[in-house]
Amino acid sequence: MAESLQQVILDTLDAKSTIEDSRLLTIPGQSQPAASHEDQITILGALNSLLSRDMIVYESHEVSSHALTAEGAQIVQEGSHEARVWAALPMKGEGSPVTPVELKKLVGDETAKVGQGRAFKNGWIGKEGDGLVKLATTIQDVTRTDLQEVASTGTLKAGEKTLADLRKRKLIVQRKGQWFTVRKGPNFSTSTAKPETDLTVDMLTSGAWKTSTFKKYNFDAEGAPTNGGALHPLLKVREEIRNIFLEMGFAEMPTSSFVESGFWCFDALFVPQQHPARDLQDTFYLSDPQKAFPPEPEYYKRVSTVHEHGGFGSTGYRAPWSDEESSKLLLRTHTTASSAHMLYKLAARCRGEKVEGDAGEFAHGASTTGSEKKDEKDDGFRPAKLFSIDRVFRNETMDATHLAEFHQVEGVVADRNLTLADLIGFMRVFFSKMGIEQVRFKPAYNPYTEPSLEIFAFHSMLNRWVEVGNSGMFRPEMLEPMGFPKDVRVHGWGLSLERPTMIRYGINNIRTLVGHKVSIEGIENSPAVMF
Repeated sequence: MAESLQQVILDTLDAKSTIEDSRLLTIPGQSQPAASHEDQITILGALNSLLSRDMIVYESHEVSSHALTAEGAQIVQEGSHEARVWAALPMKGEGSPVTPVELKKLVGDETAKVGQGRAFKNGWIGKEGDGLVKLATTIQDVTRTDLQEVASTGTLKAGEKTLADLRKRKLIVQRKGQWFTVRKGPNFSTSTAKPETDLTVDMLTSGAWKTSTFKKYNFDAEGAPTNGGALHPLLKVREEIRNIFLEMGFAEMPTSSFVESGFWCFDALFVPQQHPARDLQDTFYLSDPQKAFPPEPEYYKRVSTVHEHGGFGSTGYRAPWSDEESSKLLLRTHTTASSAHMLYKLAARCRGEKVEGDAGEFAHGASTTGSEKKDEKDDGFRPAKLFSIDRVFRNETMDATHLAEFHQVEGVVADRNLTLADLIGFMRVFFSKMGIEQVRFKPAYNPYTEPSLEIFAFHSMLNRWVEVGNSGMFRPEMLEPMGFPKDVRVHGWGLSLERPTMIRYGINNIRTLVGHKVSIEGIENSPAVMF
């Protein structure tokens, strides 16, 4: 039909030079002129095809019209609600009045409800006892007449006030339309043969290219979008947080060990062996292999002693120590297990041991205050600022803000004579760099930090405060068995990567960020993060 419609347009132009109003055209296969909105859309497609070959030029004219709703079309067929109510009632004095309940059965609930009021207002019906009767012998169904005119012309001679009333009653809807004035273009022809789009070998061989018409190249057209990989929002936020840490002078810790022993995940952090977090309902334990290699014997002895009998100013937990519990293998519940490894290596100089591996690099971290602190005595300690971002695993019930596997952002600052105020101040600066200005702190309990603080940020979509992290100062029972001097304090904090990402991207359910419900299109279209 497209080519035949194009031919109609070209033949009409050839005969009249100009098509003043495209609504006067008749589309092939139809008997009436193309007055409807849908018809003009069809004509627009044909015009654009001819315009691309410079065969015609056209001007667009906007027009506003109205169309019937389903209810309006029903009124055209059956009459208005008020007319149907009037028709269902007996004339006054000529029959028994119809009660409202009986009227609903006769004309339907909606017609009875709407029609009664308008029929009363028009003076067509009245009350007689408990029922309704006709007062007018004849009526003029103006609503039906108006809608018939709208259906045929798209407007009303009565004017905008009547149209507005019909729109308010949801009997008609306003619709924007357009029609076109068409004129001959520079390459006008009555032939609809399409120009060639490619120069082929056959054309070159036969010489047909000399007489062929070629379609012009549109150098302004946008190319087809290429399909490529896209970074997940978590990776974008991870990289931005990593850059914040590096900007603040932190060094990144190695955290490649997803499997840890109970010793490094709990015991070295002074978490009691009877703590609920070590239960099966909170932690994933390995079935094969079940046990880890033992840690360095002297350090292991110091840790077990401070747990069972106390030490370093602590009374300990005064509970039996279990080597079996300490050697269990598990999926790490926090990256603080990796921090414990690094802190133990950092304390090597304080113990008079040789620094191995990455610890030598990390042990030369800058002072946390921004200026170097001079040690009165060289006991081997050097300030350090460390961070990690990696996965952790917890046997939790999944909901809108919790998963069994998630990412933890961990930070550790070690220096002499640090205070809780230093920790709070650092947290405010850190979160402000992430674009989270509304931050609150609440006292909390952690076995390995004292004092401890929970960190909350305001989530605008959830319209509530959401816990985003935990923080505190590592206890002497954890640090001194490693070999740190008594005046060394260590700030530690951890926060999930998922919740800041949810706040940044306005996501209110973590399962739409990670897992099978993730929108691939949403990942491709997610903006770059910039805190």
